[in-house]
Amino acid sequence: MALEAALAAVRARDEAERLLSRFNEQNRATFKFEPSDEEKRKELCEEILHLLDKDIKTSCKVACLEALRILSRDKQVLVPVTTKKNMEILMKLAKLDTVEDPLDDVTDFPVIVEALKCLCNIVFNSPVAQKLSLELNLAALLCNLLRKCKDQQFVEDIKCFDLRLLFLLSLLHTDIRSQLRYDLQGLPLLTQALETTLCVRWTDKYITAEDQEKSPLSLQEADCAIEALKALFNVTLDSWNVHSENDSHEFRYMTAILRHCLLTLGPTEEKTEELHSNAINLLSNIPVSCLDVLISPSTQDNTEETDIKYNGMNMDAVQVLLKFMEKRIDKGSSYREGLTPVLSLLTRCCRSHRNIRKFIKAEVLPPLRDVSNRPEVGTTLRNKLVRLMTHVDLGVKQIAAEFLFVLCKERVDSLLKYTGYGNAAGLLAARGLLAGGRGENWYSDDEDTDTEEYKSAKPNINLITGHLEEPMPNPLDEMTEEQKEYEAMKLVNMFDKLSRDNVITPVGVRPDGTMTPLKEVASQYQASERAMSDSD
Repeated sequence: MALEAALAAVRARDEAERLLSRFNEQNRATFKFEPSDEEKRKELCEEILHLLDKDIKTSCKVACLEALRILSRDKQVLVPVTTKKNMEILMKLAKLDTVEDPLDDVTDFPVIVEALKCLCNIVFNSPVAQKLSLELNLAALLCNLLRKCKDQQFVEDIKCFDLRLLFLLSLLHTDIRSQLRYDLQGLPLLTQALETTLCVRWTDKYITAEDQEKSPLSLQEADCAIEALKALFNVTLDSWNVHSENDSHEFRYMTAILRHCLLTLGPTEEKTEELHSNAINLLSNIPVSCLDVLISPSTQDNTEETDIKYNGMNMDAVQVLLKFMEKRIDKGSSYREGLTPVLSLLTRCCRSHRNIRKFIKAEVLPPLRDVSNRPEVGTTLRNKLVRLMTHVDLGVKQIAAEFLFVLCKERVDSLLKYTGYGNAAGLLAARGLLAGGRGENWYSDDEDTDTEEYKSAKPNINLITGHLEEPMPNPLDEMTEEQKEYEAMKLVNMFDKLSRDNVITPVGVRPDGTMTPLKEVASQYQASERAMSDSD
């Protein structure tokens, strides 16, 4: 058996490299291990760490570290591994020390990468290792290694796993987030790592050069950029407000790089989507006042034929966000994790930046012409978003409705025109706007212009469903007054029975637009009537 042979070889220091390599080959894709072999795996981990603490050749170190990485997938075997001494052995192999020597020896790179991979697994799987990482000041040493990677060749793998370990530490420890942000200058360091990975070139302040013929990122570059984005996301949590001019510059600089990232392709469609998804998550942390950098003025010098322009502004990045949103809607699953971040980001942008809102409205809610179908029926982006307004997931339907409401400048009459009262009722009830009106935020006073087709169809549009209906014959026309009274009383009795059985609760609308039980409305009305009669 490969496990027993590897253990015997490491103990005897005889053919350890060859037998560990065989063990690694057999277990490369193994993530679940036999419980009966647990003690042997623990012993193998300890023996490997003893061997790594000695002066052995590079290829043997790589084989030992790869075996340790495979074994560290099992949380149970990490108990004897996660000691301060063993962590220090791995950190030394990963060049995570206070020595300022540059990364000159290329032959050491595979050892550094494998040691970082081991630390990633151990820190992720072991609470003890997570506490030790604080004691050993691991985050500061990782930042130091990241600085050593600057302007170095052939270090992409080292940088990638350094960033991954920083992401894990900042995910698992809120203290490390604060340490990275304020003590270790992690924000500019991580931003610089992202910038160099994406090969950003600058043409002006907060404006990057866009090369239409630029080749996609390699898989290694894409992975490195994704790890940087994830680490930056953790460090920038709770960064809603800009407190200084320096903060504003850092976030604007980062937004310009993220705009470049949105316009960059990965090696595959799936990797591009992952890259853009992480860029969108990070944009959600950036103060909204800095998001205007997503659009830049179009000039003759920097404009390509394929650029998307609106009011003299380049809207390429915003168009990418819209396409990403539509793609996530079309997936039809995992809306809360996959769709709500981009919808929330677009809502924030539209609420604060007029040009972005007007461009997105032109794309999502163009002037109505054909109103023969219900708003939720069809394949346009408007149809898809209206369908989400009645989604079973409360969070999804709220953010979809909020997005459309903001596009309509939070005016109830404009929203109802595009969605129908039935689809919008949930949002209006939550906002206390069932009686009409508009939201609390201020928008410009430019008015919507209705098309001639919409104006001619408007008298026959059903306000509840939001689409054109042919005039229906009125069933009351052929009834006598006695029949009408009979049907009315029958309906009253049915509602009364449902109310008494607590199947329904009749409600009314208060003057402020919120709903309340009808009994309360009636008592308020009677009280106001008495007050008026007393004053008379």
